[in-house]
Amino acid sequence: MTPKQLAFQTAVNGIIPKLASRNMEGYFFENSASCVSAITDLVENGSIISWGGSESIKECGLMDAIKSGNYILIDRLSAKTPEEGRELYAKTVLSDYYLMSSNAITYDGELINIDGNGNRVACLIHGPKYVLMVVGMNKLVSDVESGYKRVRNLASPANAKRLGRNTPCFHTGKCGNCLSDECMCSHLVVTRRCNIPGRIKIFFVAEELGY
Repeated sequence: MTPKQLAFQTAVNGIIPKLASRNMEGYFFENSASCVSAITDLVENGSIISWGGSESIKECGLMDAIKSGNYILIDRLSAKTPEEGRELYAKTVLSDYYLMSSNAITYDGELINIDGNGNRVACLIHGPKYVLMVVGMNKLVSDVESGYKRVRNLASPANAKRLGRNTPCFHTGKCGNCLSDECMCSHLVVTRRCNIPGRIKIFFVAEELGY
């Protein structure tokens, strides 16, 4: 591993006990392949799996592995109408595993996520039996405020470009603290503890993943 990856590993080694004190689990992986292998070993054949449209989940190869595996995938992106989207979301809430990333994680083990519609953070908070997060080494921050700044000035502008949203950050590359109709930052959620021990499992990967 590179010095940067080794530093990330050291940081994660400190974060994992903090997560444990918050009833969450953390695991470190040197690369995406080993992470994907661990997750597919964990998830039982026939499990109902849903996801939040995460770029990290796609980039690490997990979505390809899930689609080619013996699982039942609920893919909200496949909805052709708003009503179909609502039906898929109802099934998502009852899934066995929900796949997502976190917009940021503090060194103290707090999860920071910003959402537009709120479906992603809703499933993080309650619903699916387990939440599996794949987190790259670009997501660590010193504190909650730094996490909000990172998401709003780095992740949200990139997502605005990806999704073609007509928001100030699309045009300026930084947060405009907007209240526009296409705002992606409607819900700001900090997860400081999980009520159900082990429900949230975080897979740290020593690679740059997502935004």
